[in-house]
Amino acid sequence: MDDKDRKIVEILMKNARASFTEIADALGLSESTIRKRVRQLEESGVIRRYTTIIDPAKLGYNTVAIVGLDVEPSQFLEAADAMSRLDEVRWVATSTGDHMIMAEIWTRDGKELGRLISEKIGRIEGVHRICPAIILEMIKG
Repeated sequence: MDDKDRKIVEILMKNARASFTEIADALGLSESTIRKRVRQLEESGVIRRYTTIIDPAKLGYNTVAIVGLDVEPSQFLEAADAMSRLDEVRWVATSTGDHMIMAEIWTRDGKELGRLISEKIGRIEGVHRICPAIILEMIKG
């Protein structure tokens, strides 16, 4: 991956809908060159997918939380997998630091988040501590 590839990736990170022509114009390269480079970036796994950033509140999800889970080490992967199967969970990551599993959750309100934590997440085998942090305002993302 060279500087041109990095610039292509930067443009696509800002606007996944940027056309090959727009990228070519911005970098002073031909459209066919951009097309080939993007294909190579996709095939090599640098670009895994194209996505859209959604405003959860506009879809009625007024409570967004980042939730940290502490789990029994022997049930770590099973708990992460169980979290990934919950509809309200947008992403799940394993981590080091304060919590072994981190997840982003969207719910309609705080009451729904509380129910999700007590009725679903709290019942996942191996989970012994749930630490939700409600997002007040997204500054960058």
